[in-house]
Amino acid sequence: MINQIIIDKLMDFLKEDVYPEDITSRIVSGEKARGVIFSKDEGILSGTVFIVPFLQFLGLKVSEFMKDGTEVKKGDRIIALEGDAETLLSAERLALNLLGKLSGISTSTYQMVKIAREVNREIRIAGTRKTTPGLRIFEKYAIEIGGGDPHRFNLSDAILIKDNHLAIIGDVEEAIKRAKRIASFTKKIEIEVSNFSNAIKAYKAGADAILIDNLSPEEIIPIVRELKGKIILEASGKITPENVKDYAKTGVDIISSGYITHSSRSLDFSMDVFRV
Repeated sequence: MINQIIIDKLMDFLKEDVYPEDITSRIVSGEKARGVIFSKDEGILSGTVFIVPFLQFLGLKVSEFMKDGTEVKKGDRIIALEGDAETLLSAERLALNLLGKLSGISTSTYQMVKIAREVNREIRIAGTRKTTPGLRIFEKYAIEIGGGDPHRFNLSDAILIKDNHLAIIGDVEEAIKRAKRIASFTKKIEIEVSNFSNAIKAYKAGADAILIDNLSPEEIIPIVRELKGKIILEASGKITPENVKDYAKTGVDIISSGYITHSSRSLDFSMDVFRV
């Protein structure tokens, strides 16, 4: 069962297609139909936890479905459903789009985790806030299904002092001092650094974590050698499946990547519909 917040979001998405009406599906008004959503792709399934109860909320009967996290292949039946033909056809595109997008994110995350852990068994692959507006709760969930860490859900989760904050304050130590003054003890303080010197300053000033941004693996290694085990070390900046292994080899604790949400390829799903 999903909560009302998710239902409301999905209803808003559905309205993009059906408001003020699905004029085409009026031609099947009063008919009953059966639908089968199937995979035309391979990857890690994500999104049925939202889509299945939403279809049921719309009055459709779901007789079978595959669970999120399942490795799917071409031809696999993902969801079988039945009910009012007009409702089924109106909800078809939303279901396919969301399943495709979330499964693409889960698949990319899974692939990056697998590659990175070949050389660093303890590393975490994390998301970022580079999510699609309106879809963050879904996309962060998909990261977790792929074996990744969602990172911050929003700006209230932790203090993350970025380069633009430092551009205003002008000093690593002063930025951390201000953060400690305003932060609850429950909130971690992380700061973005782009060189060895500032990494050391951040550690000595009492940061909980360091975000090493836009440095090459070769530039990160000296920071890791100096600070490994003393502070959480996170690497970020243009990290993709092609170079994630090199970053994992540095020994950082976390790799965060916007790629998995903004550049992952959606998986291809389709629906066959039959008259009942």
